[in-house]
Amino acid sequence: MDQPKETAFSDLTYSLSRLIPQDAIVFLLKRFPGQVVFSSSFSQEDQVITHFIFSERLPLPVFTLDTGRLFGETYSAWAATQEKYGQTIKAYYPNRDLLEPFIEKNGPNAFYASVENRKNCCFIRKVEPLKRALEGQAVWITGLRAEHSTGRSNLQTLEWDEGNQVLKYHPLLHWSSGQVNEFMQLYNIPYNILHDQGFLSIGCAPCTRAVRPGEDMRAGRWWWEEEGKKECGLHQQI
Repeated sequence: MDQPKETAFSDLTYSLSRLIPQDAIVFLLKRFPGQVVFSSSFSQEDQVITHFIFSERLPLPVFTLDTGRLFGETYSAWAATQEKYGQTIKAYYPNRDLLEPFIEKNGPNAFYASVENRKNCCFIRKVEPLKRALEGQAVWITGLRAEHSTGRSNLQTLEWDEGNQVLKYHPLLHWSSGQVNEFMQLYNIPYNILHDQGFLSIGCAPCTRAVRPGEDMRAGRWWWEEEGKKECGLHQQI
C-alpha cells in the first residue's frame, strides 16, 4: 500500500475520531475490505479488541507471533480465547533458517549477553514474522495504549508505519487501565493469569519479570538492560 496523501489521511483520521472503537473497526473493514488484520499478544487490551472482533464475527483475521519462548500462561490464555469464541487465531513462527544458525552461534540465551544479541533475537522471533503477517495488508490494528510508556503517550490513534507500509490503528490508545479491566470483567473475557502476579506487560518468558510497586508498566521487559527506550522493533518509532 502506498502512503496515503495528507488530505486522505486527515479525512480518515477525522472519520475514525468520531467513532467508538467497535464502530471504527467496522468502518475500516468497509474502507479496506480484506486488508485489515489485528495482532494479539494476549495482553488485556488485545483481549478486549479480540472480543470486539470475535463476538461480532467480523471478517478480520486475528494473528499472534509465537516466538517459541512464551510463558505457559500465555498459551493457556490463547487456548481459552479460542475456546470461548469458537474462532481461530493464526500463529506466525520464526524462520528456522534464521533462528537455527543464530542459536548455534550464540546459544539459547544470547539475548542476555548484549543489546545487539537481544535485538537480533527479537528481529528473528518477532519482527520478521510480523512482516510476513502484514504482507499485502492495508491496516494493522494494535492494542497499544498511551499509558504503556512515555513514548507511547505521544502516539496518534492512526499513523503510517513506513517500515511495514501499512496504516496502524490503535483503537484503545486513550483507554485507561481501569477501563480495560472493567470491560474485561463485564464480558468475562479470558486473560493471562500472570497479570494477577504483577506482570503488567508480558513478552517472552526469559525477557519478562513482574513489575515492582512504583515502576513503569514496561519495567519488567528486558529488565537487565539499562533504563531508557526498550522496544523489540515491532513498533520502531516509539
